[in-house]
Amino acid sequence: MINNNSPFDNALKQIDQAAKIGHFDQRAIEILKVPERILQVEIPIKMDSGKIRIFHGYRVQHNNARGPYKGGIRFHPKTDLFEVKALATWMSIKCATVNIPFGGGKGGIEVNPKELSVRELQRLTRAYVRSIFDIVGPQKDIPAPDVYTTPQIMFWYADEFSKIAKKKSPACVTGKPVENGGSLGRDTATARGAQFVLEKFLAISKVKISDDKTLAIQGFGNAGENIARLLFAAGFKILAISDSSGAIFDSNGFNPEKIASLKKKFRGVGNIMEIKKISSAKFFELDVDILIPAALENVITEKNANKVKAKIILEIANGPLTPEADKILAKKKIIVIPDILANAGGVTVSYFEWLQNLKKQKWTAGQVDKKLKKIMEDAIESVYSQSRKHHCFLRQAAYILAIERIIKAMKAKNI
Repeated sequence: MINNNSPFDNALKQIDQAAKIGHFDQRAIEILKVPERILQVEIPIKMDSGKIRIFHGYRVQHNNARGPYKGGIRFHPKTDLFEVKALATWMSIKCATVNIPFGGGKGGIEVNPKELSVRELQRLTRAYVRSIFDIVGPQKDIPAPDVYTTPQIMFWYADEFSKIAKKKSPACVTGKPVENGGSLGRDTATARGAQFVLEKFLAISKVKISDDKTLAIQGFGNAGENIARLLFAAGFKILAISDSSGAIFDSNGFNPEKIASLKKKFRGVGNIMEIKKISSAKFFELDVDILIPAALENVITEKNANKVKAKIILEIANGPLTPEADKILAKKKIIVIPDILANAGGVTVSYFEWLQNLKKQKWTAGQVDKKLKKIMEDAIESVYSQSRKHHCFLRQAAYILAIERIIKAMKAKNI
């Protein structure tokens, strides 16, 4: 069943749009539109109070034709099956777009982790591992952090998996602390990958932007803050920043390091004193060169897309634009660098971590950065080439490229 307003429905629409342009075998497309496995689990946890509370959890495995399933685990009170199915589907497309040998998966638990103690959070994580153990592992399905999950949670995951498997298995999950098998560069990988994609796109497309290279960044969490710091250091001017507490604007530009410090002090950028506030609606209407959605899904829709003035949208969040918004922005000739490419730096460095764990290696930060740069630049060049070949937009081009690669792998496996 499809919920017409769900992220999963959006993912299916995006596949259909690319299929029409790429003239793919319809049988293969129908297979791609359905996850290979959906596991729903009920997780009973003894709370610190002594009471038992039941948590709803999911693991969706979309497609493994190109390699093991790969995708994060999110702990969020609004996580549901439609969302997890969409994210798993996007992960298949994302991994194929940047040409790393993984398929797509995703997991989630309906929980607000801020309401749990550290002990309760650890018990929940370990119980979740036990509930999905049979279908995951280093050569089956490798989770990673996502919304409200952390390197510490990934360490608990790896430790519990290893206990059940009766052998140390660091490659069962990525995004671990560096001292526990994590990769250097993982904390900034999503933002760093997006920076490489943006700068390469500007170089090869010759799109004209202002000398100030102005930005508005929606979402100032890990990815949003990191892209702000990286692009600020590269000479971009940040005119506006927003998070769940509100939005701020300064025509002279912000120093992201200062804003990060003030955000911590005031518990949200919208609460910072003596800085001009703007509404969330006005935020998306700002006349900037580049708008960066770096929070949750569906923030630009048919209701506000007409008012967007940015020349380029760099999607660091997963699914921040609806298909209807895409059509409106296309008519306005606003370039969208899609999430499945722009934020793929995270899964790419997760791939590097997995390789290092399997090979018992430890790469330097410089090695990680160099390898990431090559993969992301190759990917945007390939997507840009596809867009010119098919006379289509970058999202459609990325989907065409990814679907071609997945279908080729499916045929090789007689799927």
